[in-house]
Amino acid sequence: MLLTLACGSLFFPGLFALCTWGLRRARPAWTDSDCVMITTRLVSSVQAVLATGSGIVIIRSCNDVITDRHWLAREYVWFLIPYMIYDSYAMYLCEWYRTGDQSRRQSLTTFQSFLSKNRLMITHHAVILFVLVPVAQKLRGDLGDFFVGCIFTAELSTPFVSLGRVLIQLKQQHTLLYKVNGILTLTTFLCCRILLFPFMYWSYGQQQGLSLLQVPFNIPFYCNVANGFLIAPQIYWFSLLCKKATRLFDAPPARKDG
Repeated sequence: MLLTLACGSLFFPGLFALCTWGLRRARPAWTDSDCVMITTRLVSSVQAVLATGSGIVIIRSCNDVITDRHWLAREYVWFLIPYMIYDSYAMYLCEWYRTGDQSRRQSLTTFQSFLSKNRLMITHHAVILFVLVPVAQKLRGDLGDFFVGCIFTAELSTPFVSLGRVLIQLKQQHTLLYKVNGILTLTTFLCCRILLFPFMYWSYGQQQGLSLLQVPFNIPFYCNVANGFLIAPQIYWFSLLCKKATRLFDAPPARKDG
């Protein structure tokens, strides 16, 4: 546990510093804000790939969705804790560089703006650290590694979301890459952050001889409540992505003559 925590505490800030330095050297014309934002998205994508890979390994190794175990289900959670702390700071750093004025008074204003703009994301990080981590590491006992692996795979959409933000930062919204990435973002987000929950219910039902509709009535009530809290922000974010995609693919109105 301590070794994994230490590795995560060194890995994510170290990768951030290395990538920021590399971008500044390779792209001297880019602003500090561009370099920091792009690096933050790159580190998030690396974490997402690691989490998704860990989740797939766990899922494939668990024939029994309740009792089968895999060491990654616990160890990667310890690796994830430093990332959540780092990412909260990295998001603030992006806002700090974006404002351009790093005076002490402006820093306080920037922090207040950061909290206001990122309420949902900060809450999301806090819930992971103070609720999901204790549940995953202690409260669930030795059961449910399969479901922990499923939750890890929810990160599959993150690299596509991050690429979209980078393309916006670089003013590349008009490109084919941006549109293709938008489709991939919607697809992976729908599959791995929303349909993931029916999949977990279905997997449990297959093992217990229950239909998908019977599962919610044959598991503890708190499991349904927990899943409801997890999926609610995902549905909200997906609705925002859909609205953005609708604007993106809407045909521009025809120009009137004269």
